[in-house]
Amino acid sequence: MAKKYTRKGRVTRSAGRFGVRYGRKDRKLVADIEEKMRMPHICVKCARPNVSRIGTGIWRCSKCDHTFAGGTYIPQTNVGKTVSRLVKKATEQLA
Repeated sequence: MAKKYTRKGRVTRSAGRFGVRYGRKDRKLVADIEEKMRMPHICVKCARPNVSRIGTGIWRCSKCDHTFAGGTYIPQTNVGKTVSRLVKKATEQLA
């Protein structure tokens, strides 16, 4: 299937369901977030790309059935990575 109007930006992604509502920038942001959310993420337990979102902030690996809490749209946020790094550093200093 050929894409129509590729020069002008007529090709829409997941936010095409909104039509012309909400503005171009907002639709683009929604499409970017949904693209990141639906891509396969790496499981922290079995290291396979089988993690999918089952609810707001709830993620499950379909291979090892490991369920964990994470970010709303991605399993591990930048703030979560920073906190885990700080906790790891603090535990190493105590030991």
